[in-house]
Amino acid sequence: MPTPIPPLQALRALEAAARRRSFSRAAEELHLTHSAISHHLRGLEAQLGVELFRRAGARMIPTAAGAQLADRVRHNLDDLREALDAARRGVGAAGVTRLELSGMSDFLSVWLIPRLGDFYETHPLIDLSLHMHANVVPPDPYSVDIGIWHRRVDEPGFLARKLLDDQVIAVCSPTLLARYPAFRIEDLPEMPLLRFSRRSWRDFFEAAGIAADEPDRGPMFDDAGLLLQATVAGQGVATARLQLARAFLERGELVQLGHVRIPASLDYYFTWREGHPREATIQQFYRWLKTQLAR
Repeated sequence: MPTPIPPLQALRALEAAARRRSFSRAAEELHLTHSAISHHLRGLEAQLGVELFRRAGARMIPTAAGAQLADRVRHNLDDLREALDAARRGVGAAGVTRLELSGMSDFLSVWLIPRLGDFYETHPLIDLSLHMHANVVPPDPYSVDIGIWHRRVDEPGFLARKLLDDQVIAVCSPTLLARYPAFRIEDLPEMPLLRFSRRSWRDFFEAAGIAADEPDRGPMFDDAGLLLQATVAGQGVATARLQLARAFLERGELVQLGHVRIPASLDYYFTWREGHPREATIQQFYRWLKTQLAR
């Protein structure tokens, strides 16, 4: 007689607890209490007659049986989500695949979105759903298929590839520069400076041989896309990633001040889950992305 299928909530509790290596984190992810997770797992162990977790100090570690079952549940949940998505959209027969993409808001809004027309033209059977995040890594990287973030995901089973080695330059609008007809790079500290929460002006000054302290006044931004918009509007001088500023420079909306370039302190990583059911489609998007970055 086949083993009765346990309640879905219990299987989800098992998968989340094994993946997150924590009942508390599993409870937070599933919007349940710690005691509810424990109750589901005790019931699952009683039904199967096997120990699924073992305490190791303050942590609950999955046993070999628990880890194996959690892995099978994870893959089946992925298949179920994919089938439900295809049924909801009614596109399964047409072979259309949707990828959920999460990324840093500046990279998505400034760099990616203007280029997506080319992607859709060359990959008509792939749809993207974009989710922007200001945080380096969102709270639950398992909720998306692809992440483009500033650091690798500290969870088992994730892979990451660095997208590029970027550089930082100083830029301003042509209108602002016209107010300084005899501009020299040493004049930077006397100009209106726009600040970015993840970057220091002092590092740029040092590379340029300028003896100046970090400015303690001026507008502060935590999103590079907004910083670039303010710079184009002539509100001040900014340091910007070359890849994000390139299109503005080519259109003449921004000009580079001097020739100083410093390495970007944070890289962009293309992140996905190992063994993802849509691995082939993810790799298609990755190859297109690398081609665009190489231009």
